[in-house]
Amino acid sequence: MAVETAIARKRRLGVNAEHEHYKWWALSCTSLGMLLATINSGTLIIALPDLERSLHTTLLQLVWVILAYMIASTVLVLTAGRLSDLFGRKQAYVLGFAIFTAASLGAGFSADGTQLILWRILQGIGGAAIFANAAALVTDAFPRNQLGLAMGTNTMVAAVGLVIGPVLGGALVEISWQWVFWFNIPLGLAGTFWAWSVLNETERGEKVADLDLLGTGLYVAGLTGLVLGVSRGGISGWNDALTISSLVVGVVLLPLFVLVERRASAPMLDLTIFENRLFAAASAAAFINGLSRFALLFVFVFYFQGAQGDDPIVAGIKLAPMAIGMLISSPLAGIWADRHGSRALAALGMLVSAGALAGMTTLQVHSAYWQSVLWLGIVGIGSGMFNSPNTAAMMGTVPPHRRGIAGGARTMLQNTGAVISIAFVLAIITAAVPKDVLFQIFSGVASGLSDARLEPFIANMHTALWVLAATSVVGAVVCLLRPAHVREGAEAA
Repeated sequence: MAVETAIARKRRLGVNAEHEHYKWWALSCTSLGMLLATINSGTLIIALPDLERSLHTTLLQLVWVILAYMIASTVLVLTAGRLSDLFGRKQAYVLGFAIFTAASLGAGFSADGTQLILWRILQGIGGAAIFANAAALVTDAFPRNQLGLAMGTNTMVAAVGLVIGPVLGGALVEISWQWVFWFNIPLGLAGTFWAWSVLNETERGEKVADLDLLGTGLYVAGLTGLVLGVSRGGISGWNDALTISSLVVGVVLLPLFVLVERRASAPMLDLTIFENRLFAAASAAAFINGLSRFALLFVFVFYFQGAQGDDPIVAGIKLAPMAIGMLISSPLAGIWADRHGSRALAALGMLVSAGALAGMTTLQVHSAYWQSVLWLGIVGIGSGMFNSPNTAAMMGTVPPHRRGIAGGARTMLQNTGAVISIAFVLAIITAAVPKDVLFQIFSGVASGLSDARLEPFIANMHTALWVLAATSVVGAVVCLLRPAHVREGAEAA
């Protein structure tokens, strides 16, 4: 038996979990997952105007092509994290890649907006398994004093995907919108094989095998109701019956979800992990970060393709400075956090982004490109300064057997902020803008509109940016209120 095990080890790629270089093999797997997720996000968001024209979607359906994936991955990420703690992170991570790849194939065959939304939900299920386990796999593999570097590397790879995604998306829609999804297939197959071949299975520390179906159902219904109500409000009016009922569902079920989780024997969201003040405050900051950042790409796709009349490739290139800023600052921020601590750096990153978001309110219909480059680049730098130190602080303070659920909680909170961000910003931008102008902007054919006709959209965009800037300032305060991130063998900072 020992001989067979030794032969199997020689035949598999990578090295054993105890090997000094295993951490880099594991990081290569999680980095590939981050690359797939961010390229997919970037290619799709730049293709939204083309999707609206090709599939004849409504404005609300177009937004829900993005939101459906995010809600599915958000509400299931904790379940995926718990399953990985029970049955092994490698199995969950490999399965996530496989599901995401299959759903990408199906999405390209969608005949209308409804079918595409359903395939996006399945993509979100696969994404949940990838997101829940990436941070946990890295934390398992790396010593705590190198965790900032590892998280910074993952964030840097994500930034590369964000640079490539919009430009690639612009090129792919020139062929056909289906290739925005089908391009994921070779990358997904490579990720599935690589993770299956390289990763070592984790020790299964959790003993309770019950799944919290009631809590999961309440969170799905509550978050969907809240986001549907907010996203419909600006388009259909706040006195619309479905808008009001959706908001009521969200307001009632989300607090009820918290009460159920406090009493459940095996809760979807184990609230005891938030008894750790560092984890709780860093989680709150992650939520605020999602709230203040994610809608930005969504806004600028329609600013560039709609208001400024750029084609998809040009718009994709114009979005690149934000990702390039993250690419530069993320690994440097991770290294700094490993040596000096993460609290002040995470707060400073929030403030840098807040200043850039405020600067974006100077943009007009005919603003020169260098102005967009400046502000998007600074937001990217601020995001990189925040993300890797904050994630390293969160995951480094959690015991090894709880890292799956902790990684799931981090992703759930950040993605919940991102989902609400898009819905809320959409409600602000669409308010008091004529419907015909909105459809021309969102389908990328608004170049013939006069400045006067575009003015309500630009004014609402500025309002949304001010709200995001104020939210980022709140996030900086939350960062400073948390305890210091204590590093191994060094003082806290």
